[in-house]
Amino acid sequence: MRPEILFPLVADVSTLKGVGPRSAPLVQKLAGPLVRDVLFLSPSGIIQRRRTTAAAAVEGEIGVFEVLIDRLIPPHKIGAPIKVRASDETGFVHLIWFAGSPRHIESLAPRGERRLVTGKVERFNNEVQIAHPDYILPLDKADEIPLSEPVYPATQGLTSRVMRKLAQGALAATPELDEWQDAAWLAARRWPGWRAALESLHAPTSEMDLTPEAPARQRLAYDELFAHQLALARRRRARQITPAARITAGEASQRMLAALPFTLTGAQARAIEEIRADLASGEQMGRLLQGDVGSGKTAVAALALADAASSGFQSALMAPTEILARQHYQRLAPMLEEAGVSTILLTGRDTQGERRQRLAALASGEAHVAIGTHALFQDAVQFHRLALAVIDEQHRFGVNERQRLQGKGEGGVHLLTMSATPIPRTLELTQYGELEVSRLMEKPPGRTPVATAVLPLVRIGEVAKRLKIAIDDGAQAYWICPLVAESEAIDLAAAEERANDLRRILQVEVGLAHGQMPGAEREAVMTEFAEGRIPLLVATTVVEVGVDVPNASIMVIEHADRFGLAQLHQLRGRVGRGAKSSACILLYGGQDGALGEIARERLETLRRTEDGFEIAEEDFRLRGGGDPLGLKQSGFPAYRFADPIKHRALMLAASDDARLILGRDPDLTSPRGEAVRVLEALFDWRAERTGAD
Repeated sequence: MRPEILFPLVADVSTLKGVGPRSAPLVQKLAGPLVRDVLFLSPSGIIQRRRTTAAAAVEGEIGVFEVLIDRLIPPHKIGAPIKVRASDETGFVHLIWFAGSPRHIESLAPRGERRLVTGKVERFNNEVQIAHPDYILPLDKADEIPLSEPVYPATQGLTSRVMRKLAQGALAATPELDEWQDAAWLAARRWPGWRAALESLHAPTSEMDLTPEAPARQRLAYDELFAHQLALARRRRARQITPAARITAGEASQRMLAALPFTLTGAQARAIEEIRADLASGEQMGRLLQGDVGSGKTAVAALALADAASSGFQSALMAPTEILARQHYQRLAPMLEEAGVSTILLTGRDTQGERRQRLAALASGEAHVAIGTHALFQDAVQFHRLALAVIDEQHRFGVNERQRLQGKGEGGVHLLTMSATPIPRTLELTQYGELEVSRLMEKPPGRTPVATAVLPLVRIGEVAKRLKIAIDDGAQAYWICPLVAESEAIDLAAAEERANDLRRILQVEVGLAHGQMPGAEREAVMTEFAEGRIPLLVATTVVEVGVDVPNASIMVIEHADRFGLAQLHQLRGRVGRGAKSSACILLYGGQDGALGEIARERLETLRRTEDGFEIAEEDFRLRGGGDPLGLKQSGFPAYRFADPIKHRALMLAASDDARLILGRDPDLTSPRGEAVRVLEALFDWRAERTGAD
């Protein structure tokens, strides 16, 4: 239940003066359905006006002129502009409209009257002209012309000026709220109070007031980050007090560990210790196992699966695609079976007989581990004693899918999620703030380094010749293109056209895989490639994660300068997975070989290092503001005030503060706790989808 004091802000936008049945949907489109959403709509720019004269006006500035209206000059032909000639003591000011009613314009600027006129200054024949003045007012209404006016997002039928009035209406409806931030923290940062910060947000006086560094924006950003981190911390706490099965290491995992063909790295050993401590605690585990490509996440997860079986429980490993689920099964089932752990595979393509038999094995407890796709959480799937859920590439699944799988068990089912895409620590807090994190910073011995070359696209013929020699010698290769089919609008390589070219030039069988193909057809091609029946696979980024072909040793990426750094790193990770020496060729630029400075830094970073965590931090830095790392497309929270890059220090502080206050006041019953409850309800993160979901 929301606190009563917030009722004016959680009211529908239609309660704002000036919002009617026709404009309400437009306001909702721009801001959201609630008065709060209009209040939180930040200006996107600022118009700054200056009182000036015809002689002193500077071209390009927004001037405010006091003029005497001379006369209206009607259009001399259809489509010609309407002009009004005016003047001040220093020269002429010509007002121009390219559409409109002469009668209406004459009523705004009657002949012989003095008016205040504002607009962008242009000069023609050394005289000032203003196209479509934004204000024409009598002199006694000078106070209606703001010298600094915020510019809001607009849409057809809803102007920036209307949104400004609505924002002021929302501000007027905003109640006074008790302070929820620590007084010493506010004083140290020299931040305004919450209400004062909102007033500054909607009344900027310079471009600096619109930046993430402005005190008011920092204050509001911290409020937002703090509210989000509180929601994540509450979820973490709720999980920690949920009883769950106690799972301890046993004979099965000891057998598996002895049978591994390699020695665990220090990072793997630490991660297993952390996971085992969680599993044995009696509280529900929620942990992210984050590691670079080839860092050994699967081996760590396999030991957890074996521990569950040794303790008399079942576990499930869910992957986003059938090909990845099959790869996990083919790799893990023999090791698990040898350790006495019965394992089955469940996908959407099982025959009815296979499915019936496997479901019976799960329901009876005969099968200890189920590996599969979304098929694992279908209604027909019943476990005997599910206690551990492992989710690979967890960002591919929604919170409901994860909960449906966990719901197959009785009580709290332990959760271990895995991600092969290293992300900066700041974004860990944003996306995975409710989970504990284990990082695999080392790679197992024997992992083959990938030699990375950066070449201009004009050398593509040379690359194709060398590729032909390598394929004739038994190598397999990927060739990555950014588009599926040719586009007249974008001059980038097209996968279909490139596949045809390479078939003709190399005279070998070439597979094609892209996201617009039917899933079964795409996975069939990728399976043929994985089994070595196709030497060359031309693909889009559908092979970015989850494809393990140890024999593939060459990766060619066209227009590499158009890809994100983290994405390039994931693509490169598809090779170097076997004993052969491997290479990644990054082709950049057009026919002129031009390369921008940021693109050059990005490719140089990739050439210099294979450390995915270092690459993630550099990618974060290079992308700057806006939508870093494609947050909106990656499930990250859609912050209104916070910028995860500019406000990364605030993110860390907010996370610490959230843990601190919940540690001291778990139920938020202290005076500050009561105010914090209002903050939580104001941003309402628990009711919205966040990246941590």
